Amino acid sequence: MSDLGRKDFSDKAEEKLTPDSQKSLFDKTKEGVTDAGDKVAGSVQPSDDKSISQKLSDSTSTKPGEESYLDTAKKTVEDAVQYIEKTAEG
Repeated sequence: MSDLGRKDFSDKAEEKLTPDSQKSLFDKTKEGVTDAGDKVAGSVQPSDDKSISQKLSDSTSTKPGEESYLDTAKKTVEDAVQYIEKTAEG
């Protein structure tokens, strides 16, 4: 179970356990976008309002010196837009 707007811990685990070689480009892009959204949601949600599983998930996924969640989200969205534009051009 996850908090509102957050990615479920079991989904995160499944994504990490599945090798990239077995994922389609769509799956990889979707993971990037949903990961960025989850990071943003986690950064704006007060710690007191988080469930225990979300606190644990956040503490294991945040690394010292990591880009800000907003920067990561912005880059992921930009990458997705570039991919869509390239695909539309043919």
